[in-house]
Amino acid sequence: MRRLGGNRAGEIRLTRFLRNPSVSPAEMARTAAQRTSDRCTGRHVLAIQDTTVLRSEGGGGLYLHAVLAVDAEDDAILGLIDGQFFNRTDGKRGGRRQRPIEQKESYRWIQGAETAATVCAGAAKVTMLADRESDIYEAFARRPAGIALLIRAAQDRSLEDGGRLFARIDALAPAACALLDLPAKPGRMKRTARLAVRFTRAALARPQQGVGGAGADSIVVNVVDLREQDVPAGAEPVHWRLLTTHPVEDVGAALAVADLYRRRWAIEQLFRTMKTQGFDIEALRIEEEQPRCNLVMASLVAAVTVQQLLHARDGQTGAHGALRPVTDAFEPEDVPLLEAYCARLEGKTARQKNPHPRGSLAYAAWVCARLGGWTGYYGKPGPAVILRGWLEFQSAKAGIQLLSRSHNV
Repeated sequence: MRRLGGNRAGEIRLTRFLRNPSVSPAEMARTAAQRTSDRCTGRHVLAIQDTTVLRSEGGGGLYLHAVLAVDAEDDAILGLIDGQFFNRTDGKRGGRRQRPIEQKESYRWIQGAETAATVCAGAAKVTMLADRESDIYEAFARRPAGIALLIRAAQDRSLEDGGRLFARIDALAPAACALLDLPAKPGRMKRTARLAVRFTRAALARPQQGVGGAGADSIVVNVVDLREQDVPAGAEPVHWRLLTTHPVEDVGAALAVADLYRRRWAIEQLFRTMKTQGFDIEALRIEEEQPRCNLVMASLVAAVTVQQLLHARDGQTGAHGALRPVTDAFEPEDVPLLEAYCARLEGKTARQKNPHPRGSLAYAAWVCARLGGWTGYYGKPGPAVILRGWLEFQSAKAGIQLLSRSHNV
């Protein structure tokens, strides 16, 4: 709070804003989603869902569920689709099978898909992508029109013919082997994995308990199974069982599904920016729920911006042959300040010049990196550096707006 406010007066203003009853996380998320919607037009959008813990309290605590829009062709972060909080308390497991899905925590996966269908209505294609926690029958049974699903399997489900899902996959001979680049993450070094690829169609039987409402007795999905071969000593082998509504007729289509699932890492990076690599929201000491959730939601929106800048950092053109525009993460009126900062930060050598064209997000990423302490040498700026620079830019912008208002008075 003190860092964001800049001084005691700024801290008080920010505190009053967060405690204002007219300010809500839902409205922040809706505003961010409106901006995302325009960027989705004509694209294949990955609506990536995941949940992260904000405050652990025994078996429960406060959680944040987010849905992030990513361009399937070039991995560009298009923006936030949705964000919502929920509290988990002990004692809810009893009788959960008898409760309708709307009264379960898992309903958030269905809500996320429904929101994605609305926000990304102008997209050419939308794939909802999520990890094992989202493996619920209702996610397939209540799939919104125009939304494809790609979910990592968690349940060894019964099949329509009486068999079991995992046994059916295990009985298949590998159709091919392929190489997949795995990014580094806590506890795992970056490596290239050699994977055996299997795929098939399966009719998932409707569960006997816990699924209310009308619906088909089975749902047909395509299953893609990837298992790492020749696992390095001490490493945990990769094994993905993926359920999808995308057609999978051959090995190429199976590998394309695996490549889409690999993009789920984008939301993990987003949460890391909110936590250890950036805003450190887990260290918040605000006890009241409304201002705490307001600040966390604001941090989520800002973390999406940091990830957009991080992706644009190297100036690579996307599948559409152009750099992402600066307006993905900034307002049009921010451009003069970005250009003024760039003129001040550039040095005399080529390495000290901004190599990206004005009006591009890459240009703004270079400015934020330099404001965050990057010299232009010694590697690439990471999320923490870009975040510092972005906060510096926002502070300068706020100061200019304050000065402008005082002069107008």
